[in-house]
Amino acid sequence: MPISLTITLIAVALFLIILTTCILKKGRISEKYAILWYSVSLILLLVAIFPNIFIVISKKLGFDVMSSLIIGIFIGILLLLVMAQTVMIAGQKKKTILLIQEVSLLKKELDNIKGKKS
Repeated sequence: MPISLTITLIAVALFLIILTTCILKKGRISEKYAILWYSVSLILLLVAIFPNIFIVISKKLGFDVMSSLIIGIFIGILLLLVMAQTVMIAGQKKKTILLIQEVSLLKKELDNIKGKKS
């Protein structure tokens, strides 16, 4: 692997680690999503530092080129991210429906109280 590609991969991995850490400290993402991004960074670092291992793994798995394996790994990670987001959205939808129901009941109760005072 060319040295420029190795340096680029290391720089991108370090950037992702720093960015994820900053966002995590600000409380903008949860720890479980930060772990996923740290995993992506770790994979990039491993590919940059030990490219021969991934070449062997890609050949054993039937990939002709290591980049195909890397793309497959990233597609898998993206699928996991989409699944996690789907689960989170479904949970938020249930909470929103419950909140709407509670507010409606409180409104009805408030209207009943106002009606009794009149």
